Amino acid sequence: MNPRAAELSSLATGLDELTRRVTTIADAYASADADEVALDLYAVERALVDAHRRLMRTVQSQTRPEQGPA
Repeated sequence: MNPRAAELSSLATGLDELTRRVTTIADAYASADADEVALDLYAVERALVDAHRRLMRTVQSQTRPEQGPA
């Protein structure tokens, strides 16, 4: 894996951890009947999940061998 792809992969790992933390906090707010805050945090969670997916696609595109014309 090239150094840039490795750095991007590390960032993806950080995003994954951040997503889990936001989800835990959102769940706590939802349990405490603070639905408006929970809904906002779940929106943040969705954005982080989308960012993670996009980042992983970028990492995968950096680690695939170049394919020539068939």
